[in-house]
Order: sequence, then structure tokens, then C-alpha cells
Amino acid sequence: MAETAGDRLVETLIDWGIEVIFGLPGDGINGVMEAIRKRQDRIRFIQVRHEESAAFACVGYAKFTGKMAACLATSGPGGIHLLNGLYDAKLDSQPVLAITGSTYHDLIGTFYQQDVDLNTLFKDVAVYSERVMGPEHVENVAELACRSALAYRGVGHINIPTDIQDQECGERSRKNVPGHVSLVGARSAGLPAEAELRRAAELLNAGRKIVILAGQGALGARQELEMAAERLKAVIVKPLLGKACVPDTSPYTTGGAGLLGTAPSEDALAECDTLLMVGTSFPYIDHLPKPGQARGVQIDIDPRRIGLRYPVEVGLVGDSKVTLQHLLPLLEEHSDRSFLEKAQQRMKEWWALLEHRATTGEVPMKPQAVAHFLDPLLAGDAIVITDSGTITTWWARHLKARGTQMYSCSGTLATMACGLPYAIGAQVAYPGRQVVAFVGDGGFSMLMADFATLVKYKLPVKVVVIKNNVLGQIKWEQMVFLGNPEFGVELQPIDFARFAEACGGRGFHVEHPNDLPATLRAFLAADGPALLEAVVDPFEPPMPPKVTFEQARKMAESLARGEPNRGRIALTLFRDRIEDLEVTAPGPIGRIAETVASAVGGAGGSRSRSSRGNGARRRGGPPHTA
Repeated sequence: MAETAGDRLVETLIDWGIEVIFGLPGDGINGVMEAIRKRQDRIRFIQVRHEESAAFACVGYAKFTGKMAACLATSGPGGIHLLNGLYDAKLDSQPVLAITGSTYHDLIGTFYQQDVDLNTLFKDVAVYSERVMGPEHVENVAELACRSALAYRGVGHINIPTDIQDQECGERSRKNVPGHVSLVGARSAGLPAEAELRRAAELLNAGRKIVILAGQGALGARQELEMAAERLKAVIVKPLLGKACVPDTSPYTTGGAGLLGTAPSEDALAECDTLLMVGTSFPYIDHLPKPGQARGVQIDIDPRRIGLRYPVEVGLVGDSKVTLQHLLPLLEEHSDRSFLEKAQQRMKEWWALLEHRATTGEVPMKPQAVAHFLDPLLAGDAIVITDSGTITTWWARHLKARGTQMYSCSGTLATMACGLPYAIGAQVAYPGRQVVAFVGDGGFSMLMADFATLVKYKLPVKVVVIKNNVLGQIKWEQMVFLGNPEFGVELQPIDFARFAEACGGRGFHVEHPNDLPATLRAFLAADGPALLEAVVDPFEPPMPPKVTFEQARKMAESLARGEPNRGRIALTLFRDRIEDLEVTAPGPIGRIAETVASAVGGAGGSRSRSSRGNGARRRGGPPHTA
């Protein structure tokens, strides 16, 4: 049988090491689907319920393997649906190949059915985007799309008209000589110049209070980071995507940075005199040292990122691990451990505070409690994923990276709905590892139909849904940042446990903290995909590591201006949290708390601390059954 353009496209993908394609069939890609069908022993197709899930699954696959997968969508609406996931790949620098169909080549631009110029639409999101002009064009375009995505860590896009997919390969143009392309991939040595390494070492050796800010680009450089921290007596602070670069139990780290980070990290960044940035473009510059406070060195594979967030004096363009290996011999052994030891003491107090918040036994249950009791049950090599929202705070603070665990979420795009599809990509890549999606009800419900994808392909992902029936992050942003009462954020409740069972998976439900340990164990031990619905207190705020006077003032304004749940929020926020948080202006905030409490009285719901648990069950069975 003669080779078609679709055949040649899929063969090229296989040649470039692509092992899996996530997608949804459609009449605009039938020729490609047929080519995949004929090669099922060499490349795997995972059907999803929404094209956005396909793109997200590719991002998750890339983040946890370093390899590229492909997503496939039909013409028009199918291709459009890919975009959010592809922007996630672009902004977190992950290699993804997107293949889209198009209408008939001789009807493009004539207002034909589903005639959308996807090639133009994808120009911003992709590092390479091209339309295939004929069967003999396929190999050149596909080869360059794959090479570009891998080399520039971004999206490569191939758009191929539906009729061309079925056309037989034939005679090339006179200038398109067969066999002229190569499958050889090339990587830079990733090593800065010796003179720049020495300049960086001199600056770091002169520092006394040194912070290493280690992000996504530092994953895989755990040993080098801890060796540098020991030599410099430095503190390692981790932006969100760098959570697993060193274990959270490492004596050198104070955990996360920014609003989702820790108070000891905020203190270290506020007090340091030297900053070493490794593989990070942490965007929240208001949480970095003030310009002029600290001297800086930055290591990044992308020269465009050097000096983007902080006025560093030395920029080292190269791979984080390799650069650190060459930098380490030039670093002097520091003897003064006082800065590091102060951070270590603060972390002991921070961990004690988090444990207290998670183990109060209060009902309604605190979301922190779910993460706290889940943490010790996770496998040492688990892949743990979260979504965007208040859920990210509990994931970032209460789940402690350890062993060879991997953690990720949508970083720069911070999009909702990525959690479940990331988990699909991770479990396809690592069928033998524990994969847990720790997600909120708002984000999960956006693409929840793909729980059925877990069942279809027997992917034993465990999904924890923190259910508070509200878009929590937006709610607290309305109140704390703008001083407005919450509006438009309440969610219609969904019975997620029964939904999981309707899909053919296992459903669990828990709403009392005393039932958490047993329910979590049964849930994690369940065969195949399972979902745990954890009903939590909707009034529990994702407090920043340090509350500022302005944040407290805005919160008080929102309550005074008619916040519908002001009584309950005031009780939760001020009575309980003012005591256990170190704040930047305790006197004024205390007065605000008294004013708000007086204004709202004791109105609102009540909380209890009960020793009896009656809120855990598997739907259709007795409590705690697996």
C-alpha cells in the first residue's frame, strides 16, 4: 500500500521518539488517525474527553519525564480547545507537539465549515507553527516542529489539511532533495565561560547571609544545591515549580517563596545580603530582596531571563546542574552558620505552627487537615500534582517533598483545570508509580469528564477533591486585595464521589477529621482510579506567610461593606489566626480585629471540636470500606 501524508507524519513522530499522542478524533484528522491505528504497536493513542485535557496531559508528561508527547485535535474548534494547555507549556517552558487538522486545502479562506486559520492563531503560543502544503512537505515540517519544540522547550505546531492527509506521497519539487534532513538532536554544553564562573564565585564568597533561590530549572540538581548551601552556609528558598529540587526536610531549605510560601523564607529573603538564583524566573518581585539590598548571581539556560527579576551582577548562562558542578570548586567554605541556623530554628517553629493548624480537630474540617494526613501515606516516589486556587497553598505548605517524589502544577499561567490531565500524562508515563492529583472542586469540575479517561485506560490515579463549594482564591482576592465583599464565587455543589462511581471508578467521602486517616488509607489502597471527596470549611483563608497591615485593612473593609459571611469569616480569621501568625503591624491589626469583631458580633456559623467521627463513607457501603 502506498505511503500517505498521514503515514509519513506519524513515522516522523516515531523517529523523533514520540511514544504517546493524547487527543480526540474528528473528521479534520481522520487521515492521521488511520496512520496511528496502523502503528498501535509503536505509538500509543490516548483518547481524552476534551482537547484542552490533551494539551495539559502533554505538559504533565513533559514535566515529569523531560520527553515530548503530542496532542492531536481536529480543525476549527478542536484546535482552539488546545490553546490553554499549550500556553501552559509555553509559559512553563515544556516541549509539546501539537497537530491540528484543517479544512480541504483548496477551500481554505473561503468561509467553509470549520475554516479557522489555526496556523496564524498558534503563532504566539508556538516556537514553530506551519501548515503542510502537500505530502512531500510533511517530513520537513514535522522534523523541524519536533526539533524546535525540544531545542527551545516550547510548542511545535503542525497544521495539515484533511484531504492532504490521505494523499499518497509522490514526486518532490526539484529543490526538495530526499534524505537531506537528519534526526540527530543537538544540545549545548550548557556551561558558562570560566571568567564568568570566577566572577560569580568571588561575589558569593564575599557574602555572609546568602539565599539560593532554586526553581524549576534546578530540578535534578539536588546534590549540587545542598553542597553549595553547605559550603556557603546558605538558605535554599524554593519557588513553586522548584518544590522538589531539594526535600522539604532538607536542613538547608525554608520551603516555598511568595504568598504560597513560608514565613522563614520571607525572613531569609528580607535579611539576605547575597542572592543566588538557580533556574528560576520567579515573577513576584515584591517578595525578592529590595534592589541594592543584596548582590546577585543568576544561573539560567535562557539568556533572556538573566536580570529579568533582580539586578544581578553576574549572569551564568547554562544548565543549572552542570554550572553548579563547575562553580562548586571555586566556592570557599564559610564558617559562620548563624544565618542558616536562624532559618533552621524558624522552620522548626513554622512546621509546629502548620501541624497545629492541621490538627485542631475542628468541624467543619480544615483543608490543611486533608493534606497533613495524606502526606505520610504518599509513596517515596509518588508524583503529586495540584491545580490552581487555594488548593495550591495547602499542597505547597502541607505536603512535604521527600525521596524521589515529583511535584508540579501550572506555574506561570496558573490556570485552573490542569490537575487531572497532568495526572493522566504522569500515569501514562509511569504506570508503576503512585500518582495523586490534589485538586479543588472548582478546577476539577472544569475537566472532570476525563475521570472517565482514567477508567477507560485503567490508570490508577488517585484524585483528592477538596470541596468547599466556592472559588476560594477569587473570593479571598476580592476581599484581601480589593476590600470588596465576595461576589459570584459560590459553586453549586456536586456529589463527586457518586460521579466517580458513575464513571466506573471508586468514590469516597469524608467530612470529619477523625475519619481522615482510615479513609485516606482505604482510598489510596483502592484498585484502579479512585476519587476522595473531602468536605472542608469554606471560610478557611489561605493566609499569606506574613500578613501586612494593608491586607488586614482591606479585609476589614470588605467585612464592613456587607460581606455576606462576615460573622463566620471574622471568627475564623481574626480570633484564631491573629494569635498564631507573626504580622508586620501587630498593634494596628489587633485594633482592626477588635473593630471588626465588634461590628459583626458573633453572627455566622459555629465550629466544633468533636471526638466523634461520622462523616466518612464510601458511597454505597459502610464507612472506610475499600
